[in-house]
Amino acid sequence: MSSQPVVPPGGNFPVAAVSKDPLLAFRCAAAMKPYLEEDVGTPAGVLIDSPVVYSEIVGAQPIDLPAGPLSSAGQLDVTVSLNGMTLVNALVPLNASAYELSFSLDGIAPQMTPYNLSCEATYPASNAASSSSPQTYSTSAALSVLPNPTNSSVTKMDMRTGALLAKPATGLGGEYEPIFPIGFYTIFDGYLSTNLSAVDTLKNQGFNIIHIVPTFDNMTAFEMVLDRMQEVGMYLMYDMRFTYMNNTSVMEQVNSIKYRPNLLLWYTGDEPDGTSDPLNATSIAYDLIYSLDGYHPVSLVLNCQDYEWASYTAGTDIVMQDVYMIGNNVTWSNEWNTTCTPDYGDCGCDNCFSIPAGDSAAVSPNSTYYGSTVPANSGIGSYFDVSDRVSSFKNRLEVMGWERTKAVWTVPQAFGSAEYWMRTPTGEEWVVQSIMGINQGALGVVPWVDPNPEYIKMAASAFALSLPKFTPYILNAASVRSNYLVGGVDIATWAAGSETFVLATNTDYVTSKVTWKDLGLHGGGVETMYMSGSVKTTGSGFTLDSVASAAFVVSST
Repeated sequence: MSSQPVVPPGGNFPVAAVSKDPLLAFRCAAAMKPYLEEDVGTPAGVLIDSPVVYSEIVGAQPIDLPAGPLSSAGQLDVTVSLNGMTLVNALVPLNASAYELSFSLDGIAPQMTPYNLSCEATYPASNAASSSSPQTYSTSAALSVLPNPTNSSVTKMDMRTGALLAKPATGLGGEYEPIFPIGFYTIFDGYLSTNLSAVDTLKNQGFNIIHIVPTFDNMTAFEMVLDRMQEVGMYLMYDMRFTYMNNTSVMEQVNSIKYRPNLLLWYTGDEPDGTSDPLNATSIAYDLIYSLDGYHPVSLVLNCQDYEWASYTAGTDIVMQDVYMIGNNVTWSNEWNTTCTPDYGDCGCDNCFSIPAGDSAAVSPNSTYYGSTVPANSGIGSYFDVSDRVSSFKNRLEVMGWERTKAVWTVPQAFGSAEYWMRTPTGEEWVVQSIMGINQGALGVVPWVDPNPEYIKMAASAFALSLPKFTPYILNAASVRSNYLVGGVDIATWAAGSETFVLATNTDYVTSKVTWKDLGLHGGGVETMYMSGSVKTTGSGFTLDSVASAAFVVSST
């Protein structure tokens, strides 16, 4: 590789041009995907987003606003219709986010292809600074109203939060409940294929999903694994990485698997950007899967920080990121003995940044380091590469107008001591990676890979067993998420009513302190929900030792 010429890869996500005047990015989306025939008779919803922006993101149009704050600039008159029939008309504030308008599904016949909702907004001339006529805006959204399935499961996507909703994986009935998927990419051949009891173990350890990694050479054993997963209540993430560009194979697999009650979602491209798969490959597979099934979302993982992101992400409902920065030199390739830049080299962590110069607190005691002072471009990976990747994916969804219809998940590193990675993460480091993704809005944790060291599995299990206590806050549409950085401690809070859920992780290898005041909280009543590593609490805050993590619920009453 060192003798190869430098050829810029291109394919960068375009930076939205800045506008000196305000723009309205009027958007709408169905509140749930899909609705079912059985939902007719209960209220459905459409979500309206009306951000006023100063960048030319997709669909943004000029809006003539009066002087003063947006809160006094009036409202939009919004009409949502289907085939010329008005479903709902209401006033919606400017700068609204997921503002839900209810409507009835009565008279909308279930069908396998989505309907196209028309959303129109009028900003009255009386509110404008200089316009003498009303300003109008329009957009559209897919509305999926499917027939009730006769012999398969359904995974719904709550567009208010991005969370998945499913009935219990056993197929024995129950209500739809929000799912925060957590479970490993799990090798089939040579592991699950010969160790059926591993399914029971994973279930007991708190994981709720298994992403079985192909190939599936022993189909009898494969069916036994899927059956056992259903019996114990484990969801399936079905992987077609090697065949998703083969339409015949995709048809065979989807038609074979789609009836399983524990199928949660499909998985197509495994780092399709890293292998430069055709830019329309994921969309072709996505459309084919929906034509065959339609009751389960589609996912994929991207390897690159910024290569043809929009093209590959167009073909998925859930886009995952897999930054692997532990035990790795992110600026000099251990594998190829070359430098790594945005235009050249492969370090196993695309466009990842070193920790800041002089930041010795961020250096792991396990690091093989060559000096007492951390220089610039040291190659030591930063946990903020994880949070930056998740937040950049979330930001791009907003630019594209996909923030309601697609979600982001994260893939923590659970391997090492081979190839680019000189060592394997500790259990505490695994938790830090996971929380760094969740704190930026990731709604699923699927680490690579199992089998893995017992200490990682135990740390992941403790986190998975605690996760059901987090989800009523994280997956609550009424929760407001805020992010904080206190020294090296990354923190997110989810506030709803009188309670605030706090999820904190120390990215440094030294003890760090956080006060409730740092988070705008009074710390009245504090309940510790989870701890990883050494954690101490006081009336004024908490202390996290080296790469420790914790979760709390703080009550204002």
